[in-house]
Amino acid sequence: MELNSRNNPQSGDLLISEPFLQDENFVRSVILICENNESGTFGLILNKLSILKLSDVIDRFHHLDQTVFVGGPVEQNTLHFIYLGNQLFDHSISLGNNLWWGGDFDELKDKLSSNEIDLDYFRFFLGYSGWSEGQLMEELETDTWIVCQLKESKNIFTSSPDDLWKIILKNMGGEFKHLANYPIDPRLN
Repeated sequence: MELNSRNNPQSGDLLISEPFLQDENFVRSVILICENNESGTFGLILNKLSILKLSDVIDRFHHLDQTVFVGGPVEQNTLHFIYLGNQLFDHSISLGNNLWWGGDFDELKDKLSSNEIDLDYFRFFLGYSGWSEGQLMEELETDTWIVCQLKESKNIFTSSPDDLWKIILKNMGGEFKHLANYPIDPRLN
């Protein structure tokens, strides 16, 4: 993973929260940027598990026990997904490195019904993280986020959500490797 230009995060980049961010929605979060344009930014928190399973969210799929993630505090009544591999659905958006965002939901349900997809390489999210025009840039200027390029998409799916923040910082090396070991509350150190 490489540090990206702070001034221009792209789709497929990661936002890593700085170690002392105390916003309960984003403490130690890793956010995948799905869209960043003149209107604003859309992203999904990769390491915040919900208490729900996919079977709780999609009717008729009572056999699916995959955990659903909290994508962010915005519109938590919406379901989003990413997946790794070849494009499987119409309207999926490429985020680079064989990582795809969304797609035709009816196609997804059909493929789930026929067991055509490997759920190990899917992540489902309730809600999303969003920034209005210029808002993310302001947060980047105040060092709220570290932006890095995602080089190995598979890590999103194979790393423990509890460890993802640390793993990414350690893989970035240099000063970031040291940030991975900062305590959440330095007063308790």
